[in-house]
Amino acid sequence: MSYTEETAARSDDARDDDPWAVVHQLSQARSRSGGLAVRTTAQGLPVAVHIASTELDKHPELLAADILRLCRQSAMSAGIRLRENLLAAGVDRDLVNEMKLPQPEDLAAAEERDDEEADATASWLRR
Repeated sequence: MSYTEETAARSDDARDDDPWAVVHQLSQARSRSGGLAVRTTAQGLPVAVHIASTELDKHPELLAADILRLCRQSAMSAGIRLRENLLAAGVDRDLVNEMKLPQPEDLAAAEERDDEEADATASWLRR
């Protein structure tokens, strides 16, 4: 369902050598069609949502679910960047693992699940 993009919307005071800087950066995700895009905090709280007019034909509950999925994926992307930054800064791998930060395969699995759900019949009448 979605393609997640990582962004580096850094604040001016963020230092490049600070592995925690990603916590203060915005992340974004967009649908595969490009009709939906969200920009979120590292925790997945939306700060901007772009909805193409073609997406407005969807039922409001489906549209809201798609936006929430993108917010979760955006937060996962930020968590992956944080994991990578901490490891690159020399933080012990066991400590980083204890933080339960997402890994790239977690995001890939979430996107695959979302693709399957999007392809599923939206009707109560299943074949």
